[in-house]
Amino acid sequence: MSAESSNLSNIEHRAVIKYFVKNGKTPKEIFENMVSVLQESAPSYTMVKKWARLFQQGRKSCEDDPRPGRPVTVVTEENVRKIEKLVLADRRIKLWQIAEELQTSKERVGEIIHEHMNMRKFSARWVPKMLTPFDKQRRLQTSKDFLELVGDNIDEICHRIVTVDETWVRQYDPESKQESMQWTKKGEKPPKKFEVQKSASKLMATIFWDSEGVLLIDYLPKGTTMNGQYYANLLAQAREAVVQKRRGKLSRGVLFLQDNASVHTARVSRQALKDTGFSKIDHPPYSPDLAQRLFLFPI
Repeated sequence: MSAESSNLSNIEHRAVIKYFVKNGKTPKEIFENMVSVLQESAPSYTMVKKWARLFQQGRKSCEDDPRPGRPVTVVTEENVRKIEKLVLADRRIKLWQIAEELQTSKERVGEIIHEHMNMRKFSARWVPKMLTPFDKQRRLQTSKDFLELVGDNIDEICHRIVTVDETWVRQYDPESKQESMQWTKKGEKPPKKFEVQKSASKLMATIFWDSEGVLLIDYLPKGTTMNGQYYANLLAQAREAVVQKRRGKLSRGVLFLQDNASVHTARVSRQALKDTGFSKIDHPPYSPDLAQRLFLFPI
């Protein structure tokens, strides 16, 4: 479901709740269903319980009950336009600030924003890095270049790609429940299994893989620094792994994708990559929330 279609009004939320109540769903089941589809724009569990109870008691209408003294002239096209202009000028503006500007109540402002403008307020999402305009332009150009390379041969190109990534691996091997099973006599207490704590010790694993699976995994020895020379040696090993495990891949031409980490861009690493005969695919600056190579194919 698209983001636009998932932003339902309160009345539409209640209509969905009413439908599920008619189908015998519990408030918990209704809430879980709505969250799975609407995600952040789903109503709260409290609201689901309230309206589920009302519909179970025989309520027919999804509209709010009329309130005594409620001004009916506040929700006008002119006020909607004014509020929309204020919100678009300052996305962080508070309800009370808009209410003061229009000389009305916060409740009416909230109603206009939620019901008539179909807007919600969300906290900013944390991202590891914001791209500069130059980074964005470079990313756009790199994407265009890759699309041109692919053309109508997406399967062939993906089959030629080899990629690499580094990750930290903790040194502990938890025993499975199956492995911990023991023979006991009738009446004996069953054995206890204590939770295994993660060890403070960890290793850096460098993994090379392609569309067919893992080609090479290297664990950095303790006391060793990951530098350009070490990575250059790994590139030579990766080439040998391609020769041994992917017959004919080298002759078809390997397209190599790596990020812009310093060990990857060091002079000795660049020379080692040339020596492998791999053709390097340009990796653009990271998107705020996407390292593109990880989504080419699973490990």
